[in-house]
This record gives sequence, structure tokens and C-alpha cells, in this order.
Amino acid sequence: MKILLTGATGYIGKRILPSLIKDGHEVICCVRDKSRFNPPSSIRNQIKVIEADLLHPESLQSIPNNIDAAYYLVHSMSTSDNYKNLEYDSAINFREAMNKTRVKQVIYLSGIVNEDNLSKHLLSRKNVEVELSKGAFKLTCLRAGIIVGSGSASFEIMRDLVEKLPIMIAPKWLLTKCQPIGIADVRNILVKCLLNEKTYDQNFDIGSEDVLSYKEMLLEFARVRNLKRFIITVPVLTPRLSSYWLYFVTSTSYKLARSLVDSMKVEVICRDNKINQVIGIKTISYKQALIKAFEKIDNNEIVSSWKDSFASSELKNINISEFISVPNYGCFKDSRTKHVLNSSSSLEKVWSIGGETGWYYGNWLWRIRGFIDKLFGGVGLRRGRTNKHSINAGDALDFWRVIYANKDEGRLLLYAEMKLPGEAWLDFNLVDDKLTQTATFRPLGLAGRLYWYSVLPFHGFIFKGMLNKISQ
Repeated sequence: MKILLTGATGYIGKRILPSLIKDGHEVICCVRDKSRFNPPSSIRNQIKVIEADLLHPESLQSIPNNIDAAYYLVHSMSTSDNYKNLEYDSAINFREAMNKTRVKQVIYLSGIVNEDNLSKHLLSRKNVEVELSKGAFKLTCLRAGIIVGSGSASFEIMRDLVEKLPIMIAPKWLLTKCQPIGIADVRNILVKCLLNEKTYDQNFDIGSEDVLSYKEMLLEFARVRNLKRFIITVPVLTPRLSSYWLYFVTSTSYKLARSLVDSMKVEVICRDNKINQVIGIKTISYKQALIKAFEKIDNNEIVSSWKDSFASSELKNINISEFISVPNYGCFKDSRTKHVLNSSSSLEKVWSIGGETGWYYGNWLWRIRGFIDKLFGGVGLRRGRTNKHSINAGDALDFWRVIYANKDEGRLLLYAEMKLPGEAWLDFNLVDDKLTQTATFRPLGLAGRLYWYSVLPFHGFIFKGMLNKISQ
């Protein structure tokens, strides 16, 4: 069967793509920016990639007419304050594009909406479902609550809270009940619903058998990690204060924290688990989902992470290819070149930079810069990196975004997502036994120039030391 996969660069899309290929389907991956799409080499020759932006109907003409089914796995939460309208427009554009094809079924992953007073986020998901249901195709809507898996936003936020705070003074919404589900079960359900007539024109809540409060989930997380944690809930934290609390303690962006806090005040419990009988599966428990997630992390097998999404950054609706050409005019540069003792060793150091590995020199200064960035509403250093030794264009790397990564060429180019009065790039080039490291800053007005000269003394210390360590 020919399957259209929207959101192929996203957390869920990356998870189900290998399963669809394994089942023998022909998959057309619909992405907004091909530069960010890096499928496993084992399946690269078995897929077709098209560029399309759901907010621009004319770009959807690239979708083939002869598709049999489509997955709708896109959303705009936290990428814009106006995400409700963006999601609404995207749904209508997608529906109209599908009506021009022979598609039989569209599968949409939404959120559980079993309360009358929905958060802005959940109401937006519901509106998308309503618009998609008006199409000439059969719609299958799967509604999930908290998704637990290595790299998922919920998992990483809980991990930050549990591993960093022995005692938590937390808002009262931690007592809200929800029904989590493991990412493996989400993937399994999405795949098994494909062209399954029993699921046509229906919506299903999906979750594990566990109904837990957020507090119970955090305490169970602590037990899995063999940590003793104490949580005290107080009624005085307003939604704004709660959002700041999540933002400063965890790796989430402020916009995402605000949306999550809004949603966490609403119970997300499955009406039933009838989907399990329809497709013949049994979901794993919340504890089992946590254990599986840490197995993936320990084996460095994280397939996808929410942090690599632009939802974790300040960049909106850009193509990373726009930043590959590093400017020269009107820019300040710090360029250093050094002969390396072992090219292979130095290349591995470049490819492992950031995250748990650190920046090889003056890490405490990098941490201070990350803290300052958080104070000014930036992403800080807490995002880390998805994989310890592999990296691809589009990945998040601390407060940088990977713009270009080609190990054969020996080049890694990073673009700064920290709060700056201008734009910044960090470029590594290893040719033969010569490593060139270039920091480029394009200032914005007088503030940008003052910023560059104020940090110039630190550059001489940090960049020189970093290059020496990589070259050793």
C-alpha cells in the first residue's frame, strides 16, 4: 500500500516509519524541510520524500494522487501563540488536499478530550478532528494522554524534575489524574489501525491500564530510578508561576511549559480501552514503559526526541538550509586552525560535543552562559543532545541547532538558538590533519556590537582551550 506520512521528522513520525517499511508499505514522507529529514540508512532507498507546508495549500500539490492512506501527525503547539488558528488552517488545507486523492483513510493522533472545559491545547486538537471528519475519506482518530518513551516531552520533563529535585514544592495540579501510555504501544496502535475497516469513522481513547495522578507518576519514576523523593503540593502557584517553575527546572521551552500547565489542570482518562479488543493488543504498564525508555537511553538507541523539534527553540517556520551559508559582510569572526595528532580521534570528539560530553574546556562558563540564557527566556543548556555519538542536521545540541553535519567531509555547522542581539554560527572543519574552528557573529545594531566586545575576552579563553582539547 502507498502511505502518506506527515510529520515524518517528528517524535511519533520517526517511530512509526520503520514499522511501516517493515510491513512492506510504500511510504511517502511529507516534510516541510528536506534538510531536517535524516531517515536510517537501512530504509533510505525504500521511501520517497516530498516537501510541503500545510499552511500553504499550493505546496500540497506535490502529494501523489494514488495514496491509499495517510497519517496526520502534525501540530503547532508552542511554536506560536496563535497555534490554535494555525492548526485549524492546516487541518482544512490537508483535508482539501486529501479530497483530491484516492485516499481511503486518514489516521489522526489527538489528545483525550473527555471533559467539557478543555484547555486551549486540547480544544485545538478537538477542532482539528472536527475539520478532518468533514473529508471524503474515512477518519480514524486516536486520542492519547501522556506518552511515555525515551525522548518524549513528558518523559524528559519528569526526568528533569525527579533527578534534579529531592524535594518538590509543586502546584496542586500535580493531583490531577491521567492515563499514560508507552510510546511502543502508541506506535503499535497507529500501525495496526492502518486500513483496518473496524476503525473507520471512529475515535478511540488510548492508554495503559494505569490511572495515576501526576504526583504518583513522579514518585513511581523516582522508584524506578532508585531515588527517594518528597513532593509537597501547594495551592498558591498560579498558572504563570507554574509555567516558570517548569521552564527553569526542566529542559522545556516557556511556551511549551505554559501549554502543558494549561492542559495538566484537565483530567485525561480514557472512556474505555475498546481499541485494544478491536486490533487485538495488550498495553504495557506505566512502570514497564519507564523501564523500556531507560533501556533505550542506556543503549544509546533513542530514535527520536521532542528536543529536536522546533517547539524546543525560538526558531519558527524556517528552513535550516537558509543558514548553511555563513555570512561574512558585517560580521565578527573568531577563526582558529590547529594541526591534529589523530584525525579520527578529533573527528569523534567534534561529533560527540555538547550534552553529557560537554564542550571540552571551560564547561563551567558554558553552564553560566546557559543559565543567563534561561533568565532571558532562551533555551539554555538543558536540552543536551539526542544521541551521544551521532548527529544530524536539524538536531538540537544544547543551545545550538545543527545546520549541517557531514562526517565524510569533516564538517559540523551549528547555529545559535540562545538569546542574542544578533545571529551566531559555530563551524568545525577537519581537512586532512588540519582542524579549523570558526565562530561567526552577525550583530544587530549597537547592542550586538557591544555584546561581541564584552564577551571577546572569554572567547580567547574558551575557543582556544576547546580547539586544543579537540586536537590532542
